[in-house]
Amino acid sequence: MTCNVGWFERITRFIIGVIILGLYGALTPPWRYIALLGLIPLGSALTGFCPIYAQLGWNRCRPPAHRGES
Repeated sequence: MTCNVGWFERITRFIIGVIILGLYGALTPPWRYIALLGLIPLGSALTGFCPIYAQLGWNRCRPPAHRGES
């Protein structure tokens, strides 16, 4: 898996994932398990890989800068 999610989007996905997972304790049992969908943006934020972006051929990650080149 290569990185296809940029740093700003990774931070945003992490925050959204944590907020959605935080709803787990506030919701009643039938709706509580929907809050586990927060694992999806959280996982893509931690790995830097989004399978939907890969299927669409999108890459939001900058190529690494080469040191020592002018």
